[in-house]
Amino acid sequence: MPNPLERVFGKHKSMGTVVHTGLVTPTMKRIVIASDALRAMTFTPGQHFRIEINDPLSLYGIVRPGETLRTYSIWDHSEGTFEIRAHLYEGDGIGLRWVREATAGDPVTFWGPLGDFTIREDAPYHLFAGEETAAAAFGPILGLLSPDARVYGVLESESAEDEVPVPGPHELRRVHRRGAPAVSSQTLLTAVAGLDLPAEPGAAYLAGEARTCQAIRDHLVRDRGWERRQIRVKPFWTPGKRGLHH
Repeated sequence: MPNPLERVFGKHKSMGTVVHTGLVTPTMKRIVIASDALRAMTFTPGQHFRIEINDPLSLYGIVRPGETLRTYSIWDHSEGTFEIRAHLYEGDGIGLRWVREATAGDPVTFWGPLGDFTIREDAPYHLFAGEETAAAAFGPILGLLSPDARVYGVLESESAEDEVPVPGPHELRRVHRRGAPAVSSQTLLTAVAGLDLPAEPGAAYLAGEARTCQAIRDHLVRDRGWERRQIRVKPFWTPGKRGLHH
């Protein structure tokens, strides 16, 4: 009998092992996972894996399906390993507990790679906007762009100490909340509104807190004349809703 999750994801689940963990910044942890199954997979920068923290087909998983899987962008991969980067936010949840406690030797079950938050290659230029959690998805995409690509954008963090490094020659503007809310962030919205963008729309990639992403998308459509189809949005989190992408 087919596994119901295979019908949802179209992929068989894979097994792996945590081989390394460490801090990227004081509030972001890297986790490297090894798996022989990776050798047969094809990856596109911007895709993600779903980590199985509780078995969705167990009694617990059937009763509480929202407490089983968590989604993490693939920061990097090589033959036999992949790396994720997860924000150590304040709070509690199965994803946060897993990230905090993950250590070398831990077994991992994962699904994927999945997702279409990927580069639009025909765009005249690329616009990125998000906070710490978004950097985990933006890094692989920025690393794919050629040095002569036109790139604009803003990365927000709580402070300079929390800035997540991203690869490649393209630098995004950095802004800091300094205690201001990350939810419906006026810091990030104001910075994006202040960018000197070309007159014609390009391709936008918005990620991070859901309400902030919506506000920036609305700004691009209402104030800059973009069409929604030119904007790709990946809400990673928002207060009161669990199980979004990290």
